[in-house]
Amino acid sequence: MASPLFSKPLWHLVDAKNQVVGRLATQICHILRGKHKPSYVPHYDCGDYVVVINAKDVRFTGNKVEQKKYIWHTGYPGGIKSKTVKEQLQHKPEEVIRKAVLGMLPKNRLRSWYARKLRVFPGPRHLHEDKLPLGTESILVATRVMPNPYESVDTTKPENKN
Repeated sequence: MASPLFSKPLWHLVDAKNQVVGRLATQICHILRGKHKPSYVPHYDCGDYVVVINAKDVRFTGNKVEQKKYIWHTGYPGGIKSKTVKEQLQHKPEEVIRKAVLGMLPKNRLRSWYARKLRVFPGPRHLHEDKLPLGTESILVATRVMPNPYESVDTTKPENKN
C-alpha cells in the first residue's frame, strides 16, 4: 500500500475561461481528492490545492443560465430565497464553481478538508502566485475546450479547398 503521508500537496492553476461548469468541476474534484496520484487512499486527504481563475467567464450548456436556480432558506418563516445563475454570476461568480465542486465531493468528514484546498477567483488575478510551480503560467485541467455554439460564425470568408 502506498503511503500518502510522504506526498506533499502541489498547487494547480486552472483557467475557467469558456469552460463548461460541470465538466470543469469533475476534473477539479479529481485533483482535490488526489485520485490522479498513485498514492491515492480513499480514507485520507492526499489531494492537491486548486486555484481557479476567470470564474466569471464560465459557460453553461442549454438554457441553464436562465433556468437553473440556487435556492436557500434564511431560517425565518417564509424565508425561501432564490437566484438564477445569471444573477449569481453578476453578484458572486466564484460561488458558482464552488457550489458545483462541493456538490460533487463525497459527503463525509473529508469534505471540509477538500473544500479548504479550493481557491476560486472571479478574474485573472489571484493571491497564490508564490505557491505555483515556476515556469508554469497555467495548468489547464480541462484538456478539451469546447467551442461556444452561441458565438456568431463569420461566413463572409470563403474557405480554400486545396
